[in-house]
Amino acid sequence: MIPIRLAILVSGSGSNAENIIHFFSDNHRVEIGLIISNRAEAQVHQRAKRLGVPSITYSKELLSDGHELSKILKNERIDFIILAGYLLKIPSALILAFPNRIVNIHPALLPKYGGKGMYGNHVHQAVVDAKETESGITIHLVNEHYDEGAILFQAKCPVFAEDSADDVAARVHELEYIHYPNIIRQLIQTEFNC
Repeated sequence: MIPIRLAILVSGSGSNAENIIHFFSDNHRVEIGLIISNRAEAQVHQRAKRLGVPSITYSKELLSDGHELSKILKNERIDFIILAGYLLKIPSALILAFPNRIVNIHPALLPKYGGKGMYGNHVHQAVVDAKETESGITIHLVNEHYDEGAILFQAKCPVFAEDSADDVAARVHELEYIHYPNIIRQLIQTEFNC
């Protein structure tokens, strides 16, 4: 049986990517085919090398060309795309080539604290500054607008009055590691009837 191949797009350290790779390492139906980054210096490349997963850096220009990126992914027999700390906007042509097969995780409870420029500690600091009492994660399908695709799953964590952005980030990361791989697995099972 031919495995379902995933591509993980990452701009930074790749801790979520590593967690996903470990999660699927014993699953013979799913294979991490490729990690793509827009940054040659991203730590995800060292993680990928250590874990035996091919990784490659493409320029922002190529990654903005959805037709070219679609061709590359089709040549790699990629079935599903996972965004894990990927900061570039996904081009419409790629969304059309992989309908309902691109998923993202956002470190807040959308629709709050989403959109262009809202990533990582920018999000957590905004949550602290707004004196929110909870934050969390949102896992959603990707559409043509930042953080506006159909929400698949949300999980919450408390935010305390004395919390820093780093405190919130630690709780949010914990939720990411627990839930993201499971939701990806469920999505793949639904999409591919496996």
